[in-house]
Amino acid sequence: MMNPGWRVVLAGVVCWVAAVSARADTPSTLKFDPQRLERLDRAFEEQVEAGRIAGAVMLVARDGKTVKLQTYGQQDIEAGKPMARDAIFRIASMSKAVTTVAAMMLYEEGKFLLRDPLSNYLPAFKNSMVAVPAPEGSAEKYVLVKAKRPIWIRDLMTHTAGLTYGTPGDLAHEAYKAAGLTGWFFADKDETIGEAIDRLGTLPLHGQPGEAWQYGFGTDVLGRLVEVVSGMPLDKFIEERICRPLGMKDTHFFLPPEKASRLANVYGWEDGKLVLKETAENSLYVNGPRKCFSGGAGLLSTAEDYARFLQMLLNGGELDGVRLLSPKTVELMHANHTGSKYSRDTSAFGLGFWVNEDPGAYGELVGEGAYGWGSAYYPQYLVDPKEKIVALFMTQLAPSGGINLNQRWKVLMYQALVE
Repeated sequence: MMNPGWRVVLAGVVCWVAAVSARADTPSTLKFDPQRLERLDRAFEEQVEAGRIAGAVMLVARDGKTVKLQTYGQQDIEAGKPMARDAIFRIASMSKAVTTVAAMMLYEEGKFLLRDPLSNYLPAFKNSMVAVPAPEGSAEKYVLVKAKRPIWIRDLMTHTAGLTYGTPGDLAHEAYKAAGLTGWFFADKDETIGEAIDRLGTLPLHGQPGEAWQYGFGTDVLGRLVEVVSGMPLDKFIEERICRPLGMKDTHFFLPPEKASRLANVYGWEDGKLVLKETAENSLYVNGPRKCFSGGAGLLSTAEDYARFLQMLLNGGELDGVRLLSPKTVELMHANHTGSKYSRDTSAFGLGFWVNEDPGAYGELVGEGAYGWGSAYYPQYLVDPKEKIVALFMTQLAPSGGINLNQRWKVLMYQALVE
């Protein structure tokens, strides 16, 4: 027979467990309708079942608490390997936000002003010339004119520096091609980012600094600026000043060999089917030169690592007692810095990402003041300061074949938010 005293203790434990359970965070307590959230699951499950994506990881958090952390499909179809929560993904242009934060940390230390001429720190950009169409009847495709003003550091963050990716169709494409600087991929280069950026500084711009939004090498140049100003290689700066303090243990420019088994395969939609494009075995992020640190598109990460970075931004620059930026600096980052020059995802661009300044102008269900970006491999993220939400999904799909899941998921997340 149980001692009466133990009955009282046991009753207290039961009540404590019940109270803790009642307080446990669930989608409902975080004001998401669980049934409506199932629409988000179905959207990803349908794409997996249809063979349009191999797999994905979805993470949604509110007030720093997890609403959804879900895996779908497989990270290796050929091996029958299910997608894991800790799968590692090539995040390409989602690297831009990380590099921009690195630069803003140095800005807060008084190392430079955002309107400083870039050439004060990177002399290769001192006498920039701009390619413009040649006069009618000329044998040349373009002529060079002097830049009206220097490239400012802020121009690198807002993609208004006149720097493109030197892609076909650009006036000076052949010059960029001859310099080995076309496209966003740097992992194959057997040189430092400093050597590549010095060469870039000799090439024509494709727009006058500050006058147009043109997506390109700006954040790679910004990464080189971080190196010059800090005196540290970019990989070391990001590891020591961002990843380690935030507990981002699986975010790297090049993957340690012992983590290669966690790297998700890349698949692409070609000729009406999903085709294997890259595995860990043939990935340059595992077996390449491992020398060129691309601040614009070179990082690898997990859903949970990147969510910690986003939560730091949502918290105004702080996470778990570690402060990287001040709240005012983060506010500056998601202000509209481009006026009406940007009209791609939303109607405004901040320092490193789109900003949904005017939901009516954007015309889709995304929160007012939310900001985010995506990746050439198809992942997307957003931060919503008003609703205290961070949300992202990771996958590896390139080319995508034109599916719009990377836009629909935002709508499906927001429609489940009921308060």
